[in-house]
Amino acid sequence: MVFKKLLGALGVGGPSVDTVLQPGPALPGGLLSGEVRLRGGGSDVTVDRISLLLVARVEREGQEEEDEATVVLERFTVGGGFRLAEEADHTVPFTVTLPWETPITELHGQHLGPVLGIRTELEIAGARDKGDLDALAVGPLPAQEAILEAFGQLGYAFRSADLELGHIRGTGQQLPCYQEIEILPPAGHAHAVNEIEVTFIAAPGGMEVVIEADKRAGLFTEGHDTVHRFTASHHAAPQTDWNAQVDAWLKEVIAGHESHGAPPSYGDEHGDRHRSGPGAGAVVAGVAAGVAVGVVGGMVAAEVVDEIGDAFEGEDEESEDEG
Repeated sequence: MVFKKLLGALGVGGPSVDTVLQPGPALPGGLLSGEVRLRGGGSDVTVDRISLLLVARVEREGQEEEDEATVVLERFTVGGGFRLAEEADHTVPFTVTLPWETPITELHGQHLGPVLGIRTELEIAGARDKGDLDALAVGPLPAQEAILEAFGQLGYAFRSADLELGHIRGTGQQLPCYQEIEILPPAGHAHAVNEIEVTFIAAPGGMEVVIEADKRAGLFTEGHDTVHRFTASHHAAPQTDWNAQVDAWLKEVIAGHESHGAPPSYGDEHGDRHRSGPGAGAVVAGVAAGVAVGVVGGMVAAEVVDEIGDAFEGEDEESEDEG
């Protein structure tokens, strides 16, 4: 058994930890199972608490340029209050429920760009140390997958996906960041819009779908964005004609209709507007009939796992602030 992280804050000869997640992608709002494997160090210790932190690399906009930060999306307590003997092995199984708004990291096996991880944190004798960090794969909910497949069947090409720090006003968003999936229009709509940005805000009772169109400038008009919010039911996903539904949404967005009232704005709590940039990971070139057809640049899923430590480099100090 190989343990990935010695707990340096607990001193030389302290315990080590390895967290193993269940294979396969998790789902937003779904269960995540696994086990935390501990090995005792050079002396007996009392493990006061074992926590799992759901962390994400997000883009944030400063006054001059964008940078990245690590945000703690959720914290779970999965164990504690036991004695770990010298050089002894101890396993703590766990099952936790992910937030409904957990970002999607892959579609049909293709990595979309966002980087999520599970950070294991141990508290022993008042000292807290972040140990093992594991990449977390999250697939789409059935309604999310059906909507994305409808975009592909309507001729739209998937460009990238990223996470933005901030809130979308007028929505029920709970997490401190939101996911933007950038989609390029087909030739028939390319004269009207540069790209479409889609955000899913899922909840137990349903899902909000926020669609923003970056409209092209015309000969006598300036380019501008139109943003609309729609709703989708989890239970209606199998019975819905999503091609027709998404097509109707897109026609409304592209036309700039405001039949639903003032559109919600992207921004943080101060109301500043966030504009998305290129995704930090893989870029899905296109999806046709629900099948991903290519990846351009970035990292494939296996490389994301290998590079998870680098992706979260320096996150200890930042996530302390968040936690």
